[in-house]
Amino acid sequence: MTRIAVLGNGRVGGSLALALTRAGHEVTVADRSPDSAADAARTARLVINATPGAGSLERLVALREELRDKILVDVSNATVDGPDGLPADLLYPGSSIAEQLQEALPETRVVKTLNTMLYTVMTAPTALAQPPTVFLSGDDTDAKQVVRGLLTDLSWQQEWITDLGGIETARAAEAAILFVPHVIRSSGFTPFAVSITR
Repeated sequence: MTRIAVLGNGRVGGSLALALTRAGHEVTVADRSPDSAADAARTARLVINATPGAGSLERLVALREELRDKILVDVSNATVDGPDGLPADLLYPGSSIAEQLQEALPETRVVKTLNTMLYTVMTAPTALAQPPTVFLSGDDTDAKQVVRGLLTDLSWQQEWITDLGGIETARAAEAAILFVPHVIRSSGFTPFAVSITR
């Protein structure tokens, strides 16, 4: 059992919190208010950033002390949205929100994962017709091992988990968001994920 704080109570945060609670973890969900986020992060061992990526850096830097020595799992995508509200470009071209967070929070262990799929797949990967792939990016090996365990609790099989390497590899995973608006326009909000087949 891990004490987990989920920052963000939208569809992503809510579904992750429910699934992790069902898996036996002690989960607290914080809304966007600073006090709620600080209280949740302070008592957690692991914090999941499920806030909108465009505002994540500012929100999480404000929690520097609460996040000290914690694992921060970043599932967000920082994008500039187009007129239809779907991602049109990356907010941090040549970088990533995960790298920005790690640089701003050097005493926090940032791990990027679960951002290359429709949110429903995060907690139900076996519902897809073909095995999906989930990626890990981060500089701390032990932190990535903890996150790998959480992914297993969310029904991700070990062979579906690909460790890309250090936090700088998150920029590749985050760039996958640029596929999303085209996939949605083509197929609607049908569950999908990136899959590496060999």
